Amino acid sequence: MRDLTPTGLTQASGTKGGIGESTLRPDGTLKVTGEFAYASDLWHEDMLWGVTLRSPHAHARVRSLDVAEALATPGVHAVLTHADLPAATRYGLEIEDTPVLADGVVRHHGEPVALVAADHPETARRAAAKIRVDYETLPVVTDEASATAPDAPVLHPGRTDDHAPHVPHPNIVHRQPIVRGDVSAAKDRAEVIVTGEYEVGMQDQAFLGPESGLAVPAEDGGVDLYIATQWLHADLRQIAPVLGLPEEKIRMTLSGVGGAFGGREDLSMQAHACLLALRTGRPVKMVYNRFESFFGHVHRHPARLRYEHGATRDGDLLYVTARIVLDGGAYASSSPAVVGNAASLAVGPYVVDHVDVEAIALYTNNPPCGAMRGFGAVQACFAYEAQMDKLAAALGMDPVEFRRRNAMSQGAVMPTGQVVDSPAPVAELLRRVKAMPLPPARQWESAGGAADVRALPGGLSNTTHGESVVRGVGYAVGIKNVGFSEGFDDYSTARVRLEAVGGEAVATVHTAMAEVGQGGVTVHAQIARTELGVARVTIHPADTRVGSAGSTSASRQTYVTGGAVKHVCELVREKVLELARARFGTYHPAWATAELLLEDGKVVTDGGEVLATLVDVLEGEAVEAEDEWRHRPTRPFDRRTGQGFGHVQYSFAAHRAVVEVDTELGLVKVVELACAQDVGKALNPLSVTGQIQGGTTQGLGLAVMEEIVVDPVTAKVRNPSFTDYLIPTILDTPAIPVDVLELADDHAPYGLRGVGEAPTLSSTPAVVAAIRQATGLALTRVPVRPEHLTGR
Repeated sequence: MRDLTPTGLTQASGTKGGIGESTLRPDGTLKVTGEFAYASDLWHEDMLWGVTLRSPHAHARVRSLDVAEALATPGVHAVLTHADLPAATRYGLEIEDTPVLADGVVRHHGEPVALVAADHPETARRAAAKIRVDYETLPVVTDEASATAPDAPVLHPGRTDDHAPHVPHPNIVHRQPIVRGDVSAAKDRAEVIVTGEYEVGMQDQAFLGPESGLAVPAEDGGVDLYIATQWLHADLRQIAPVLGLPEEKIRMTLSGVGGAFGGREDLSMQAHACLLALRTGRPVKMVYNRFESFFGHVHRHPARLRYEHGATRDGDLLYVTARIVLDGGAYASSSPAVVGNAASLAVGPYVVDHVDVEAIALYTNNPPCGAMRGFGAVQACFAYEAQMDKLAAALGMDPVEFRRRNAMSQGAVMPTGQVVDSPAPVAELLRRVKAMPLPPARQWESAGGAADVRALPGGLSNTTHGESVVRGVGYAVGIKNVGFSEGFDDYSTARVRLEAVGGEAVATVHTAMAEVGQGGVTVHAQIARTELGVARVTIHPADTRVGSAGSTSASRQTYVTGGAVKHVCELVREKVLELARARFGTYHPAWATAELLLEDGKVVTDGGEVLATLVDVLEGEAVEAEDEWRHRPTRPFDRRTGQGFGHVQYSFAAHRAVVEVDTELGLVKVVELACAQDVGKALNPLSVTGQIQGGTTQGLGLAVMEEIVVDPVTAKVRNPSFTDYLIPTILDTPAIPVDVLELADDHAPYGLRGVGEAPTLSSTPAVVAAIRQATGLALTRVPVRPEHLTGR
């Protein structure tokens, strides 16, 4: 049996590598050389392969299922359907509405219907194709009109979840209004009013590694699951009832994760692999191919948004009304939380006293949608930033100065009534990004006059030499919450051990944090070095043998799990100093009187006098602590007014996009996406810059190329492959200069602010604003396609 987990990640760099330094990632070299073990690399000597049979219809009744031919196929060890489930048959992040296997009705294209385990993946696939399913197709619900029509099929009859009493129709998952001030009175005073209707397409997370994992049955009747996920303990909570096992009999270990961006928050094949392993008594590995991956995880909610803004002639915002309709697809996933985010952040980082917002999420027969980087704030930002440009144009004002005039700052009141009690440098970020030098015009022209087509729209396709190319510049700024909101018990657990190994003090940090590429393993080591004064830190593989670390999402891991590591390191440090005082109390008067510090592997006084080494203090004894850590509590938004202290922290980013547009062919080249962002404290400046550039690029993808296309009549996915679903390559990615501002949040560990999501918000509307300036077109939908620019 191969080692099923990445080797413990150890870093040693003398006394360097603490908070504030650009420490290199311990997994970086392994990943770029191909040596890193991802979940798809898992192997067990006697394992079987699991395959899922999926529905070819978006809405249908399963009249009959015949698995006899599949089960008779040589090499097949098990075929499971809904009728074979041993315990609970549904699961869900917030609402338990998702069938483990189709329960007589399929509600979206690609829904799991049956499972096969065989001794070879091709055998399993061939056997799955032999399963005979008789479907009776049903009418599909694809949008708000069809979902709420008087004769609309109710997709989840008999709903009993907490959200059901607060929605006007059973096909609405959740509704959240935000009401503040007196919009009617403000309208009477408005001198300029602009309205707009906007649309955001369905975006895929497009992570590098498809869903994969390995379930190994255990002698105690339980199971060991090695899995690529974002949230080990949420998976455990949902899997245990499905398997009919107590949680302590399901041991989960994080395997190498090839990206996530929200797409691994929900279950995919976790329960399926475990069910097959427990049925067959053999380890079962499941790995989705790329086609299946498009059906195996949730996507970003497509949205339709209608906004109205009113302002004075001098450019002061008076009121905002908005209606945001999010398509949640067939199952709830995290739609209620996405609705809460979209509604509470719908106005953007601006001071507006009078607000009337409604956000809803629908149940439809489209693919399920849930968490994706930006989580509801992305859709709202595209609309409100388009409105800011419209208002600026109507007022004859510079769009950046108009935004700065209305920008919030510390002490501003959100539409939810929450006071922003940490730095909110919105105006300064806009000033900084505007002040960055612009890239030279007509960069494609060489000294000899020949065109470098790589710098032109269309690139190496050689479609133009610049004849119809026009430049545009656009700006946008966004606001994103950090951490889980609305009263969620958002905590993390850490265990830290300090011991002497080979004459050197070594710290081991153990959390259940999912390292999905964000660099948490690096930051946790930096925190331990800073707090414990040691050079060598080992990061224990993440598993459920330690308490929950929550999800790697909501830009929360450095804040919350980093906060837990810091807190527990402080507990360990106190234990070590108590041990030192006990062992060397008569050695030096400073033991009893001075404040003692751990630094560079030594115990020193606050004056810098060395009293002992950590190795001497420990004398072969390990010091360990484990504890939970929570940020300050939040509260749910009022269901009628949306008022409440709903978010623990806010983050802000501003972008300036420079684009070249071929107006004849409708092709776009993004030349530069400059970003200014406040990060509170850059714990690892190199990693911070990488997060900002990554989020910026994902927003670029939504602006000009990324969309899952769903047939409006059949609700079937038309483009489940990277041949037809386009993502930015290195040739599409522009220069991304970054200006990092560090204004500490006094409520957060080290004053840090969550980084990864905010740049995803504002990069999309900045790119579209630049295309608008270049073309003069309204462009109310993303992604912008060539036909939107040419009319053809």
